[in-house]
Amino acid sequence: MGRAFEYRKAAKMKRWGNMSRVFPKLAKAIEKAAKEGGGEPEMNPKLRTAILNAKAENMPKDNIAAAIKRATGKDAKDMAEVNFEGKGPNGSLIFVECLTDNNTRSVANIKNIINRNGGELMNKGALDFMFSRKAIFEFEMTDEMDVEELELELIDAGLEEIEAEDGICIIHTDYTDFGNMTHALEEMGVELKKATLEHIANTQIELTEEQLELLQPMLEKLDEDEDVQAVYTNFS
Repeated sequence: MGRAFEYRKAAKMKRWGNMSRVFPKLAKAIEKAAKEGGGEPEMNPKLRTAILNAKAENMPKDNIAAAIKRATGKDAKDMAEVNFEGKGPNGSLIFVECLTDNNTRSVANIKNIINRNGGELMNKGALDFMFSRKAIFEFEMTDEMDVEELELELIDAGLEEIEAEDGICIIHTDYTDFGNMTHALEEMGVELKKATLEHIANTQIELTEEQLELLQPMLEKLDEDEDVQAVYTNFS
């Protein structure tokens, strides 16, 4: 678990390292949640989660407040969640999540990035059996917490997997148990750092350093796109 854990952690830090890209992406998620369920976090669970994830990336309070204000104003944009599936070099599979106010732009941009970097855009649903949607929760463990006790307490909330390393605990559940697990952790007084829905590859492949270098330009270009919220692959 250690190597994979550290790789995911390092990859995520690299992906979200550039604040000029990450804050607009986080703001979009906040705006969508606020527009759908209102601008009061106490009354809008999706908004609370979006704000939680924004704070985890050190997004300033003023930016968060501005995103909520835009979403609740009369000129608020309608945004839709759009997913793209594709093949990359050397048997890699790519699942891209977008949040966009212009579907035509998103389709053109994602198709262009994938095709120009040795990949191929696939039909919607082509990877349904290759990726599973999971709810991922991350928090810092206190001295009083025990992994085995946490596991027993959270089974009824849908716990599927629990990882703990360097004082950080990561919990996996099926996406349908997102609300159940959120409520259970809140009842236990756990202060979450992040709570996300992610697509996890059911089977992972091993790539050499040279093969990863071929794939890297595609991943970087996808991550730079203004509509892309997350990129998932099937390599370990």
